[in-house]
Amino acid sequence: MVASILHDELVFVSLFYLLGLVCLIEMQKLLHLRSYALYAIQALLFYLFSYLKFNQDATILLLFITIFVNLFLVKDLMVVQKIPVFEKKKYIIIIFYLISSVIFLTLLPTIHGFFRPDLIVGIFVLIWTNDTFAYIVGKNFGRKKLFERISPKKTIEGFLGGLVFSAVASFFIFHYTQFLSFPLWLGMAIILSVFGTLGDLIQSKFKRQAGVKDSGKLMPGHGGLFDRLDSIIFASPFVYAYLYLLNYVS
Repeated sequence: MVASILHDELVFVSLFYLLGLVCLIEMQKLLHLRSYALYAIQALLFYLFSYLKFNQDATILLLFITIFVNLFLVKDLMVVQKIPVFEKKKYIIIIFYLISSVIFLTLLPTIHGFFRPDLIVGIFVLIWTNDTFAYIVGKNFGRKKLFERISPKKTIEGFLGGLVFSAVASFFIFHYTQFLSFPLWLGMAIILSVFGTLGDLIQSKFKRQAGVKDSGKLMPGHGGLFDRLDSIIFASPFVYAYLYLLNYVS
């Protein structure tokens, strides 16, 4: 993944089109859906937004819809027993929760008008740091459950540990890349920790409702690709909005 990012933009976008395709296959199985139209929609949206970058106004509209749908899922996570995606709104959820979120992940390194591989590598380092230290701190020091009815193993201490170490990592990324200021990287660390955790919980709720442990069997012992990318996929439109607003203000 890192090698594709560092190679060039076309290779990076193409890889994430394929990764998004695998995630789409896994999510359709998770939601008991089989629609070839969704593959065509994914290909069309990727071509228009990730490859052509054809219209900034359309991109911002897609961003608004994606964030609205994702926040709606956060609301369902918190206040309803079952996310109604299994009864209705399957296509809306898949298009704007999954497909468009992956598209915004591919748009992040060019948000300033030119391809910056160090930006997207830094974002991945932050999310990997958060996930790793949330696990380590939670496993060794976790006492208070974060959201027990959805994910019994997640703890408040683990979440805070991931957040703190992501903040520390943001300083080293700033020092190494000298791209963007430290407060900007720190803000991204916070957004990735918070929304990455929410994304993981939402996907856990999907799996709990579907009655499965993992979204797929691509990686033995780790589950599917969607299990590995759920945090960064959910957080990406929020990071894009954060950087876009800061760039617009400046």
